Amino acid sequence: MMYAIAIYGEAGVFETLSEDKKKEVLAGHAALQEALAERGEFLSIKLMPTSTAVTLEPPAATGQAPLIVDGPFAETKEGFLGFYAAEFADLKEALRFAEMISSPIARLEIRPIAWAGGVISTEG
Repeated sequence: MMYAIAIYGEAGVFETLSEDKKKEVLAGHAALQEALAERGEFLSIKLMPTSTAVTLEPPAATGQAPLIVDGPFAETKEGFLGFYAAEFADLKEALRFAEMISSPIARLEIRPIAWAGGVISTEG
């Protein structure tokens, strides 16, 4: 089954870490990516800062256009930073891999996912 390892944290916290702590966090991601690559295909997405986002609000009435506004409007300091998606035997295995990127600056959510279609490629 495919599982997503979703990463949540407060924007800008990583940038305030010491260089050693930054290296430690990045080493966890490098280890996870290497371990996933050895097993086969996986997907890793890093969202850009919330300052680059726009939100599409539903139309106020039928026939009206949706409202496009700058930024996300979640009532929280913590935001969705990115995710990994890969095939795992079960939740226990997905959790074991997620532990590679566990750190005090982010919360991880592990959830089964189903492919809904589409193809993404970084190959030109």
